[in-house]
Amino acid sequence: MNPAINTSLGHRQVIVTGAGQGIGRALALAIAERGGSVIAVDLNQSALAQLQDTIGSDRCITVCGSVAEPRIAQEAVEAGIHAFGGVNGLVNNAGITRTGMIEKMSLEAWTQVIDVHLTGAFLFLQALGRHLLERSRNGEKVTGSIVNISSDAGRRGTIGQINYGAAKAGILGLTMCAAREWAKYEIRVNTVGFGVVETPMTETIRGEKFRDTYLQQIPLGRWGETDEVVRPVCFLLSEESSYVTGQHLSVNGGYTIGV
Repeated sequence: MNPAINTSLGHRQVIVTGAGQGIGRALALAIAERGGSVIAVDLNQSALAQLQDTIGSDRCITVCGSVAEPRIAQEAVEAGIHAFGGVNGLVNNAGITRTGMIEKMSLEAWTQVIDVHLTGAFLFLQALGRHLLERSRNGEKVTGSIVNISSDAGRRGTIGQINYGAAKAGILGLTMCAAREWAKYEIRVNTVGFGVVETPMTETIRGEKFRDTYLQQIPLGRWGETDEVVRPVCFLLSEESSYVTGQHLSVNGGYTIGV
């Protein structure tokens, strides 16, 4: 990695969950390219090792585990403190899908998705918040930035994924509550809601059966690419957005215009 490309995140030490592939990996790379340091969290140890090799161990450390396990969030914060002297950024990106129509969905499928998307986001937000609040109350000047990843499914609903839609809608409430509580400490909390991005997670939607139906509803007429959808997240992590908190930014090619 070449940190000289951009230094807009040179002051940020950022936890990225779900960093092993797709949008999470692209986010980790983008943060590093902008001068930031990354604490990458994922279930896939080999993917984390590859990411660390790409960025460099001086700028990227890894924590392997499920975001739904309370200890993993604390481990990530402590690892960042040990490696970089502290943590002041977070992207709650980790996610899974367990599809099923409402009347057929099992409690297990419901709980798995809620645990990863919503409870996991809460646990990491809480762990970083505690770290930043302690520093602030000890007289240190801190500026934190948290970005929670939501989805159009949380605003418009989706067929066959009531668990996913409910979790992503919950992320919006999580963001607004935390933004209100922590604004006085200069901790900003915002949401980015993605549309259909070209990742393994969206293969079904982008397949022949659903492709035309979705594309017709996207004014830009194409799927999002990982490299372009991570740039707004980097903006919200940076001081360029220092007066922005409690907001929901849709990055979806215009899919939710008017919603």
